[in-house]
Amino acid sequence: MKILHTSDWHIGRALYGRRRYKEFEQFLDWLIGCIETEEAEVLLVAGDVFDNGTPSNLALELYYRFLCRCAAAGCRHVVVTAGNHDSPSLLNAPREVLRFLNVHVVGSMAEDAEDELVVLDDADGRPALIVCAVPYLRDRDIRRAEAGETFEDKGRKLVEGIRDHYREVGAAAVTRRSELGGDLPIIAMGHLFTSGGQTVEGDGVRDLYVGTLGQVGSDVFPDCFAYLALGHLHGAQRVSGSDVRRYSGAPLPMSFGEAGGRKVVMVVNVTADRVAVQEIPVPCFQQLETVRGDWKHISGRISALKNGGSSVWLEVVYEGADVIGDLQERLRELVDGTAVEILRAKNMRLVERVMRRMAMEETLDDLTVDDVFARCLAAHEVPQEQQGELVAAFHEAVAALHEDDTLGKL
Repeated sequence: MKILHTSDWHIGRALYGRRRYKEFEQFLDWLIGCIETEEAEVLLVAGDVFDNGTPSNLALELYYRFLCRCAAAGCRHVVVTAGNHDSPSLLNAPREVLRFLNVHVVGSMAEDAEDELVVLDDADGRPALIVCAVPYLRDRDIRRAEAGETFEDKGRKLVEGIRDHYREVGAAAVTRRSELGGDLPIIAMGHLFTSGGQTVEGDGVRDLYVGTLGQVGSDVFPDCFAYLALGHLHGAQRVSGSDVRRYSGAPLPMSFGEAGGRKVVMVVNVTADRVAVQEIPVPCFQQLETVRGDWKHISGRISALKNGGSSVWLEVVYEGADVIGDLQERLRELVDGTAVEILRAKNMRLVERVMRRMAMEETLDDLTVDDVFARCLAAHEVPQEQQGELVAAFHEAVAALHEDDTLGKL
């Protein structure tokens, strides 16, 4: 069977306050065309369909409209698993209805490993492929917390829980294959961070656990998997150099750090004894560019983009020797009336001057933890609309630390 593997759509994600629904719609239109051109029979979406657990009505509309179009494009089966950004209950809610469209959704870890198996039929209605549709495995699903456990204990239990679950699902798939007869290929899906996985600064990949906690080695996956379709990392890459264990990566650049990077979907041809993988480049639907340097370089590059009629979103990082206090005003004058938009401007010299003054006038003893976090947000120029969620998460983390400290003293 011919399979398309994609992940990390993050429908609804904004870039420094700028909504990107047009890009998401263009990508989904392109993906329908790719299904038709490649004559793909199966589409695997390995998590993070949406950017958060409460997607907008427009984000939901794009998703459901796309699923309805898949069958008409010749795709007989779609398998969707949840990522860490998705709401399991939201994805699962319509799955009984979606099943009539041959759309199979697994939003959360099942109590019985067999419930994560999806048997896909070929054009003649005969079983042709078994998919182990493993969603993002949450800490509470795979690890039982115990009083007095160390950080190392927690990490070990997380990895063991992930390994055990994949082994259970793999064993259930082998048993199902024996029951069906024949030598059906077994494909697995997952949404996690494998050791050695590559990320870029600002790519939007949230740590699933603290630091390297919960990162797994390639040895956690059973050998029965003919192909492993992973999500979570936004750059297309192999797992431990394997051609058949891959991240498809996010189809759109999620940050300026990803601008110009390789964006692909995977085409996987699977037979009983062979797997062939090919990368199909995803077009760039919105040009992103980072312009960094002194004022002469920045103004020259922006002028060149203007003269070329480019419709580009820019991140500007001023690194000149002179302190420019009116950088924002200068940039606005440069792009006024053009298709060039500056979504973020960072004045490194001004930041350095402010930080130096803070260092001279203040010490950490003078600041509360909330003050320090607020200064970090300001220094990194985090947009106001994103600060509320970050501050709430920070308060939860601080509260958890205080709770742990209190329990330790009881």
